[in-house]
Amino acid sequence: MKKFILFVILLSTSFSINAQENPELGAWYMYFGNFRFRESPWAIHGEIQYRNHNIIGDLEQLLLRTGLQYNLKDGKASFLIGYGNITSDIPGEISDPYSENRLYQEAILRQSVGRVGIMHRYRYEQRWTESIEFRTRFRYAIFINVPLNSKSLAEKGSWYVQLYDELFINGETLEGKVSYFDRNRLYLGLGIRLSPNLAIQIGFMDQKFNKGSKAQLQFSAIHQLYNRK
Repeated sequence: MKKFILFVILLSTSFSINAQENPELGAWYMYFGNFRFRESPWAIHGEIQYRNHNIIGDLEQLLLRTGLQYNLKDGKASFLIGYGNITSDIPGEISDPYSENRLYQEAILRQSVGRVGIMHRYRYEQRWTESIEFRTRFRYAIFINVPLNSKSLAEKGSWYVQLYDELFINGETLEGKVSYFDRNRLYLGLGIRLSPNLAIQIGFMDQKFNKGSKAQLQFSAIHQLYNRK
């Protein structure tokens, strides 16, 4: 309980500071699903992200992503190739949303330090957008999960804190529109495992661009599904 109260204080302080610098606050509502085939290293990944410029109602992006994943037997690494479709809109304006098609490949490496789980994600994207011609992007993210009331994050009822940082680097530049640095996302959240196959999280993310920043609340559900045959 003391750790939970400390987390709430830290989250509230971070929100207050960011809200003073940037009064606009967005919200992302996300579902991540992974369908695993028993006795097989293969899985199908799927996710839906409904992102808003405000708390709800002003669409920023609707992101649909899927992919085929291969998992090593020891669980320390997985590799994925996938496709994403992203619909984006301008904040506060009535306009025609524009879309993007994206192929991506990623490698995920997992390790643990005591009870703390650490995950490294390396992702390479090929993007086809309506406003800018074909371009690529590199992404690196580190996730740190700290259990609060149990020895394992997999235990039902386990509360945990998640911290992640993700850096985006463009593969090409376009004068006046695109530089090599694309953005950086820093996140702090609190999660609970409702069952061995389902966890939910709420957190706060600060996203920095070349010309400013944007704060977002995040609400996530992470679901592991199995083929029972």
